[in-house]
Amino acid sequence: MKRQNQSSVVEFILLGFSNFPELQQQLFGVFLVVYLVTLLGNAIIIVIISLEQSLHVPMYLFLQNLSVVDMSFSAAIMPEMLVVLSTEKMSITFAGCFAQMYFLLLFGCTECSLLGVMAYDRFAAICHPLSYPMLMNKRVFMKLVMFSWVSGIMVATVQTTWVFSFPFCGPNEINHLFCETPPVLELACADTFLFEIYAFTGTILIVMVPFVLILLSYIRILFAILKMPSATGRQKAFSTCASHLTSVTLFYGTASMTYLQPKSGYSPETKKAMSLAYTSLTPLLNPLIYSLRNSEMKRALMKLWQRQVDSHPFWLY
Repeated sequence: MKRQNQSSVVEFILLGFSNFPELQQQLFGVFLVVYLVTLLGNAIIIVIISLEQSLHVPMYLFLQNLSVVDMSFSAAIMPEMLVVLSTEKMSITFAGCFAQMYFLLLFGCTECSLLGVMAYDRFAAICHPLSYPMLMNKRVFMKLVMFSWVSGIMVATVQTTWVFSFPFCGPNEINHLFCETPPVLELACADTFLFEIYAFTGTILIVMVPFVLILLSYIRILFAILKMPSATGRQKAFSTCASHLTSVTLFYGTASMTYLQPKSGYSPETKKAMSLAYTSLTPLLNPLIYSLRNSEMKRALMKLWQRQVDSHPFWLY
């Protein structure tokens, strides 16, 4: 197909769950609660780690970055999605769709990298405790955090710019809740074969490289834990790693099902549900996983709460 210089489409229509209008209001209420709890939970983690000096160690500073990513992820997706659910259809400008896809990719890729480096951090702490201060010093920590964010920025910039360089001259209805790459690409009136090869290869690298790193790290961690003489030490190590593995399973499982699926593998409604799982469910559950399964986070939260009560005793009356 001959490439056009300009797109005739100036805005897109997000269909959401317009095929099920009777569910729209209920879904709006559910996802409004999910959004507010996500923001509150991640904000609490960020504040606790910022204020509690004992948590200023790589494990919790990585978690703080993860909470920033999850809050941003949710803020990039949920407000527009709630509007879609409340109005059945919603128009979004070309620039607005570009921005939403950009931030979705940026925070998604950054989270992939962060989960990988968090696994390496746990591997270094549990398998090489004596060398850990050298393996994960401040300089290494900063490099890993910067790598996570820069890789997300690079992937988002290349992929979003490439998608929106295609002409959009036909239908403008996106059968989705937000501007995600696969449904937007379906509307391009040009040959997208090369982009699809790049996107599939990039997704394999972005998802599989951190996942393999995580898998190798936890195999080594498992053997190290089993060798621990103390039952208390084994329990603490298992608890620390279980929270991370739960988060990894949720995120990589749902994201890989979304981006590595065959084009005609699932119905549009199934694709929407899978996208919601990794964009909404993971940011919601991460604070619950890390706070409820981590004794140090719970102690820090109680200490912060007690400090507030002591400084403002009139709250009790």
